[in-house]
Amino acid sequence: MGKRVVRKKEVTEEMKNRAKELLSELTLDEKIGMIHGNELFATKAVERLGIPKLVTSDGPMGVRAEFKPDRFERIDDSSDAVTYFPSNSALASTWNRTLAYMTGSGLGMEARGRGKDVILGPGVNIKRSPLCGRNFEYFSEDPYLTKEMAVEHITGVQTNDVAACVKHFAANNQETDRLQVDTIVSREALDRIYYPAFKAAVREADTYTIMGSYNKINGEQGCQNKETLKDALRDEWGFEGVIISDWGGVHDTKKAALSELDIEMACESDFDNYYMAEPLKKLILSGEIDESVIDEKVYRILILMQKLNMLDGAERKRGAYNDEHTRETCLNVARESVILLKNDGILPLDAEKTGKILVIGENADRKHSDGGGSAEIKALYEITPLTGLKMIAGGNTKIDYARGYDSNTQKEHHNIGWQEDSLLDGGGKTAEAEKADEDLRKRRRLLREEAVRLASDSTYDQVIFVGGLNHNSDLDCEGNDKRDMELPYEQNELINALLDVRPDTVIVMTAGSAVSMEQFADRAKALIWTYYAGMEGGRALAEALFGVINPMGRLAETLYKDLSQCSAHAVGEYGLTGRVEYKDGIYVGYRYTEQNGIKPRYPFGYGLSYTTYEYREPYVSKEDGYIGVRVCNTGDVNGKETVQLYLIGEGEEPVKELAGFEKVFLIAGEEKIVKLYPDELKAGRKYAIGSSSADIKAVISVNG
Repeated sequence: MGKRVVRKKEVTEEMKNRAKELLSELTLDEKIGMIHGNELFATKAVERLGIPKLVTSDGPMGVRAEFKPDRFERIDDSSDAVTYFPSNSALASTWNRTLAYMTGSGLGMEARGRGKDVILGPGVNIKRSPLCGRNFEYFSEDPYLTKEMAVEHITGVQTNDVAACVKHFAANNQETDRLQVDTIVSREALDRIYYPAFKAAVREADTYTIMGSYNKINGEQGCQNKETLKDALRDEWGFEGVIISDWGGVHDTKKAALSELDIEMACESDFDNYYMAEPLKKLILSGEIDESVIDEKVYRILILMQKLNMLDGAERKRGAYNDEHTRETCLNVARESVILLKNDGILPLDAEKTGKILVIGENADRKHSDGGGSAEIKALYEITPLTGLKMIAGGNTKIDYARGYDSNTQKEHHNIGWQEDSLLDGGGKTAEAEKADEDLRKRRRLLREEAVRLASDSTYDQVIFVGGLNHNSDLDCEGNDKRDMELPYEQNELINALLDVRPDTVIVMTAGSAVSMEQFADRAKALIWTYYAGMEGGRALAEALFGVINPMGRLAETLYKDLSQCSAHAVGEYGLTGRVEYKDGIYVGYRYTEQNGIKPRYPFGYGLSYTTYEYREPYVSKEDGYIGVRVCNTGDVNGKETVQLYLIGEGEEPVKELAGFEKVFLIAGEEKIVKLYPDELKAGRKYAIGSSSADIKAVISVNG
């Protein structure tokens, strides 16, 4: 693609005048009602002036179920079952901007169809450590890839008269002690790693709202932080939209009121006692805080409502949900997110020659939609890998299933009060080592023995294992960080036992954050990685296994061998309570491994295909601001290649930094010119072109 056109909805003089007119008619009580939650997910309406409540909903993977206004108790009917979208981690793995836009558009349409005004996403925090419990909600370890995908996603959402709420601003990279941990981070690291996606959300996508983070940043809470909310967001980037607190992220009435925060939300039902409710009213009446402070907040809210066509009977899009075209988008994202990590001639499977398959692993028959914390979805449906395999293989192939391991699912929490509980004692924790009792160990041993016995049966043409993580309360879940990268539930023992009897076992890992595969990666002949890929994820995986599609996903994060290869643990700090210093600075993810000559298990940008590609004749077009390269599909299978452009560092800069990418479809034998447009084509600098951060095909200089 060429240079992105900034899509901004201008605030007209008419809109400004109408906001001022309404503001002049509001009473103090009415203003106060508009700047804090009057329901768990909505502010208070001013019916006499035709000002509706502002209705929000969680939405990183779809519009969340309906709750009662004053407590986290689901309204028990089927009308809020919706599309379960792939996670942002899966979306980023497509490296496909068009799919990011289509996902955002579908999500925005469903939010509007469910009567929402603000969808609380996307999450654009950087994956600094594989232990973060909310990594599955985030795009990447790389700021450029994150911002390129996020801008399209946000733009898609907001075409539906729905505001995106980009979160969590800023440097929110761990769940442990999340309400009070103090993130100590340099301005350089903020500018180059943790800010770019937020800045692009403002300047390129014109996001209407942004959510403040739970954590402190350099000594001050994120939802009342001058350095982030005023100096960077308002003054430097020119953000004029609405800033909403994370739920329970406000801790001080005066500081919050005098900050750039516009709306306080929380998880408790005593709405009048929120910091920016009655306590703020008292400070205004006493003269300690001037009423003009909240006038600015209400003014911004009224402008937002006009952008969303919420006032004065304006024609507003109706939206819809569970639309067939949105489900097609989910399938296409899932298809392009499947990452082939290893293939020693095992894949793709031939359905005509595969009459009997054994599928093993709890994740093969597990649904992930109703988990993860506030990302939970009441899905219209979800196709599991087991279902997908049976759908694609058809009736001539017999598919048997063995659970193989037990994730101890009774630990999972879907209790009514989990959201309030998640804000206790600092608001998050690091998982403790599992204390498996004798009954659980016995169940796992019996399941493992049964699976290995079945796998030993030579009548099976193929054995497929599907494991990884899930939204258990200790894994890939809001409010919880993992304690390590190890596969849980004794899966390593099971996988190695399967490889002992069936060396050709296909290993599929499904997870929201990186896990260590060191105990079996060298032994495995075929290895696939998938994230939580939405309602069509199981179908897409099966299509990749049988060669209906050619795997097209590429890693948007480094898969480390162990934590010592990750900057946050090797030279930085992670998971501490009270204070965490980002000593790794700008050397996050592949920037750190490249700088230190570290070879991870699988590098950033990596992914295999059922075909091969060749890069030829790179060139520079300074006039048009791009670097071009001929790419040829030299195999006999159609496929999509992700061509990546890296700026080669000088002096103290990182060895490589992603500066551009394009995904191109090539039929077998076809050649195309791919144009890569960095934000700035820097004269006198070198650029590397490759298929991953570690697989460079060509280096080219931009002459001054």
